[in-house]
Parts: sequence; structure tokens; C-alpha cells
Amino acid sequence: MANAVIAAEIQGERLELETQPGLFSPEHVDRGTLAMLSVVEFRPGMRVMDLGCGCGVVGILAARKCGAGNVVMSDVDPSAVEVARRNAVRNGVEGVNCVVSDGFRSVAEAGFDLILSNPPYQTDFSVAKAFVEKGFNRLKIGGRMLMVTKRRDWYRNKLAAIFGGVRVREIDGYFVFEAEKRQSAYANAVHRRRGNA
Repeated sequence: MANAVIAAEIQGERLELETQPGLFSPEHVDRGTLAMLSVVEFRPGMRVMDLGCGCGVVGILAARKCGAGNVVMSDVDPSAVEVARRNAVRNGVEGVNCVVSDGFRSVAEAGFDLILSNPPYQTDFSVAKAFVEKGFNRLKIGGRMLMVTKRRDWYRNKLAAIFGGVRVREIDGYFVFEAEKRQSAYANAVHRRRGNA
């Protein structure tokens, strides 16, 4: 399969996205991603991170709604970041910051209003664990992390332990998780300190 261009209309924005073999969901916008985007409200000026951006659909939509300079897209795969960068140009949001990064390792920014991720499905959850824990630290107070997966229990429990609560919605066969940062320390750390007091 050669590089292809897929078209999608999401939240009233028409996007054209180049994809290539080896990238996540190369033939259409993933249904899980669409499920997550169906509950996100982007507002102008919001600072947004697309964590594990693939071809860039989430970050490009965020850039259209929030302003390109407010959005960071990252992926561990350099070819995904290159495709996302080209897609940002193709969709008129070339000011998006596209970073090759293993999770947050090479991302300098913090203070995000939203971190959005469709994490890789792995059996040991190590990537997802790092996404949740490090993502919490990169959000501002009142900022939210949204994730979409096919698995419910591990993500619900992990997000609740770190954030102190999580909202779970089942949409089109996927679970969409939304957790808000309400304090600067992990919720389970706060509970442990209170227990020792």
C-alpha cells in the first residue's frame, strides 16, 4: 500500500490527511479517535497536546480550533511525526510543534489544558502508565486528560488513582476516559500522606 490521503469531517472541520503503511489506522480515521473527539470541546487559546499523534488528526483538529501555536503533537515514530508535520501544512496549521518523543521525554512544554491520547495497546501497560503519570504532571490545575481504549478496568483504576476520579463513557465499542487535575500531587500520594498524618 502506498501513501494515501484520507478525508474526514470532524467537529465541522474538513481535514485532508496523508497516511502511509505502518502508521496507526492508515486507511481511515480510527473509530476510537473519533469517539474521543466526539466528547472534546476545544476552545480558542487552549493549550493542547496530542500524545502519540500518528498522522496528526487530533492535533490538527485542535490547532484549527485553538490556534496552531497552542498545540504540541508527539510520537515515538519519526515517520509518524514527519507525516503529521506535512499534514499540519496541508491543513493550514503549520505552526503546530511536532516532536519525536518517547512519551513526554523530548517535550519541553507543560501547563496544558488538554492532553489527548489513543495509547498503544500493550499487555504490560508500561507505555500507558507513563502517559498517565507524566501527563498528570504536564497538565495545569483544571486541565484534563482524555484517553480512548478498548480496555476499561486498568485505565479506569489508574486514572482514578492518579487524578482522584475519572469519567468513563462507552462510545461505539470504545471506552473514553476523562480525568481532571484538581491538585498538584497524585491523588494516591495525597491519600497516603493523610493516612500517615
